[in-house]
Amino acid sequence: MPRRIALMASVPYAPGARHTLDVCRPRSATAAPVIVFFYGGGWRSGSKRTYRYAAKALARRGYVTVLPDYRIYPQARYPDFLDDGAQAVRWVKDKAERFGGDPQKIFLMGHSAGAHIAAMLAIDANWLQKVGLAPGRDIAGLIGISGPYDFLPLKDETLKIIFGGNRPETQPIFHVTAGAPPALLLTGDKDDVVGAGNSTRLAERLRAAGNEATAVIYQRVGHYIIVAAIAPLIRRLVPVLRDTDAFIAKVLKSRTLAAKAAP
Repeated sequence: MPRRIALMASVPYAPGARHTLDVCRPRSATAAPVIVFFYGGGWRSGSKRTYRYAAKALARRGYVTVLPDYRIYPQARYPDFLDDGAQAVRWVKDKAERFGGDPQKIFLMGHSAGAHIAAMLAIDANWLQKVGLAPGRDIAGLIGISGPYDFLPLKDETLKIIFGGNRPETQPIFHVTAGAPPALLLTGDKDDVVGAGNSTRLAERLRAAGNEATAVIYQRVGHYIIVAAIAPLIRRLVPVLRDTDAFIAKVLKSRTLAAKAAP
């Protein structure tokens, strides 16, 4: 690993084998933005070890990046992984300064099922409230990559078990109200796993409720290449990192201007 970033692996954020996280950070980080990255896997597979490339790539761009594991099926069902995600965010809020991060600049990011987790935490206040946090106050922004936000009716039999059937309350779009953090929803027009309409519909609903939300649809991009494009070798194919950088910079600038304008 390059000397300018450091990795702390498998730090417990709650009791249990799936309740550890990695922290990848610039060694020189001071009050840096923090990204909590939830990986995908259909709520039934996935490991933070597989996605360390994403954490390292984000750390090299100046972000303190936290990569949690969370419980998956068959051990877990909805909403277990949301509770896990909320506990991870609570840990980040409490520990961010120790790693050179700013606890007032926490962004939730995820791919596929991980984007669903990130979106639910950012949009439905119930989950963070359980750990003493509030999305509008404690989350600076949401960055979703190929996320399922409005995916009923379920066709996959395992998903029906995971979510307990076709329950509207399991969908991020169902919970949209005013006061949500700004959102950047990235997707591809060739995604045949999670249709791009999930991102465009959620962005429209968020804007209609008075929130800031942008959906970006990359041309000739599918479900897996979009997250693989975080890696150096194919980064030039899809500007996920460039768009993430621009979004975070815009959000932080707006917050700074708002703070200066406040009486």
